[in-house]
Amino acid sequence: MDKIVIGYTCGVWDLFHIGHLNLLKNAKGLCDKLIVGVSVDKLVEYKNKRAVIPFEERIEIVRSIKYVDAAIAQEDLDKYKMWEKLHFDVLFVGDDWYSTPSWKEMEEKFNNVGVRVIYFPYTKGTSSTLINQTLIKLREDGE
Repeated sequence: MDKIVIGYTCGVWDLFHIGHLNLLKNAKGLCDKLIVGVSVDKLVEYKNKRAVIPFEERIEIVRSIKYVDAAIAQEDLDKYKMWEKLHFDVLFVGDDWYSTPSWKEMEEKFNNVGVRVIYFPYTKGTSSTLINQTLIKLREDGE
């Protein structure tokens, strides 16, 4: 029997949009079981940001997507710590991480334990940040 390939990806998943869905769909196509980390509100604050949608709702949205086999709380930015818990085979990340100095070190750690890192391009023209900025502008213009 072939080994089941476990994939992992994580994010804030705020203001869920087509880019999020594409990433999850593509990730699921490359593994048998897809586990998705959802950043807890406290973790989102590290970027001096705040999620529009509360954690409990974001994880429920992600958990309900047909490509997702399990959604779990992500309480730490260190993806290697999550690997130590889950022992996934493939890690899916956005290509904005590619070649950053801190990520090169992380990728080496994953390489040493046999984890493949697959980079997905960001969906051009859409992001939660862009959606949020548009909503703010619409509200301001409406006043």
